Amino acid sequence: MSDDLLKEKFRPNPDAALDAQINDALTGVSLDALYAQNEADRRVEQSGSAHAGSGHGPKRGRVVSVDPTKGEVFIDFGGKSQGLAQVMQFLDLPEVGAEMEFTVDRYDPAEGLLIVMPKGALSTNVSWENLEVGQIVEGLVTGMNKGGLELQIKAMRGFMPSGQVALFFEKDISVYLGQKLPVEVIQFERDSKKLVVSRRNILEREKEAAKQKAISELAEGMIVRGTIRSVLDYGAFVDLGGLDGLLHVSEITHRRGSKPSDFVKVGDVVDVKIIKFDRASGKLSLSLKQTMADPWTGAESKYSVGTTVTGRVARLAPFGAFVEVDEGMEGLLPISEMSWQRIKHPADVVKEGDTIKLIVISLDAAAKKLSFSLKQAGPNPWAEAMAKYTADSTVTGTVTRLVDFGAFVELEPGLEGLIHISELSDQRVRASGDAVKAGQQVEVRILEVDPKSRRVSLSLKQAGAKGDAVRAASKAAEVRAEADVKKRQEKRKGKALKGGLEF
Repeated sequence: MSDDLLKEKFRPNPDAALDAQINDALTGVSLDALYAQNEADRRVEQSGSAHAGSGHGPKRGRVVSVDPTKGEVFIDFGGKSQGLAQVMQFLDLPEVGAEMEFTVDRYDPAEGLLIVMPKGALSTNVSWENLEVGQIVEGLVTGMNKGGLELQIKAMRGFMPSGQVALFFEKDISVYLGQKLPVEVIQFERDSKKLVVSRRNILEREKEAAKQKAISELAEGMIVRGTIRSVLDYGAFVDLGGLDGLLHVSEITHRRGSKPSDFVKVGDVVDVKIIKFDRASGKLSLSLKQTMADPWTGAESKYSVGTTVTGRVARLAPFGAFVEVDEGMEGLLPISEMSWQRIKHPADVVKEGDTIKLIVISLDAAAKKLSFSLKQAGPNPWAEAMAKYTADSTVTGTVTRLVDFGAFVELEPGLEGLIHISELSDQRVRASGDAVKAGQQVEVRILEVDPKSRRVSLSLKQAGAKGDAVRAASKAAEVRAEADVKKRQEKRKGKALKGGLEF
């Protein structure tokens, strides 16, 4: 039997559809190119160089099985490529079927498997031959220079710029000397033995992973613990473990008009309440004061009207002073309740920081309003003013202030009298300062006391021996004036008036 007949005998039945598909696939491809490609694939498979992953980026694979007992994770990379990773290299135990990115460490020809690690895991077997950008390696910080840190990574020396040390710029990076740090390879040159690494990249990925985890776990109303990352005029930012939230100044304390720096500083650990959470953008609004007791709770019993309290002057206003009697609990001390005397400004009586005793005169706990009286907390000097300061008596006082129409004299704390400018001297006075000075002690005569309107009229010119002479002369002048009037009236008496009328 001829060769052609033998070939024809053992040739399979023709499949027209299959032949058409093969012809389409091989259109434009020569046999020499096919043989060359097949030989290259064979050499790669034999040497295992393809599996070594040297010079290649991360591989994406699917978790086929997880054996916690052996501590192994089996991964399928597609085709004939399969790998093995250690369970301890995963932050969280992977689920079967999960697709992840891995870094090839080496190829095990005995098992025919790639020895891999999850992307971001620490590479322990690293050298100039298998170094790759993106690898995570461990380095010992051995020195510091103007630009950053020097590290020893296995047998290689690396450099980490100061801006790549942490998430935020640190002035003093000497604290890292002698520490072992996980770092990422970001640049290298094998020929010149230059290696640049970054710790910041690792921290950013960790923060992003923590952020995504926090977004899935956090909710409005929760009380969580965080660390103050920065303090600004309008509030503070709190790190909740990968997710930052804003603690507005109005939510730091129950106190009003306080600066954030008065209550928190960078590094403080605080418990805060989530009051607003935008899950899409990851923005958080936090409150510190809502984790504290409300000082207005139970205020009706603690600060009832008539109660005597002690408070600290927090701030002044033209109409009075705000006094804090408890942390976050303030009330108003009106200017009219500061003194029994009329005053122009609260600063004439109190100043910020003063501790004073007060009487509660009104309370509205629902509206969180409280008002006090300072003058009612002490004795009322006007209660006995009529008995103590009788008309024509002489007393000593201190000139407190000068005005255009006279001078005010303090007779005792809380009780002032006015010397009208006409009573400052028996001579003509153009200005009050021409006769007396503020702070001067003077002897005055009481002219009139009016407790109802809280007014005392005083005279300087009628006080003392000189005042006696002045009063005597004044009395004589009055007597003479009365006599003259009487004389004129008698002289006119009986005198006929025009028209026949008599006076």
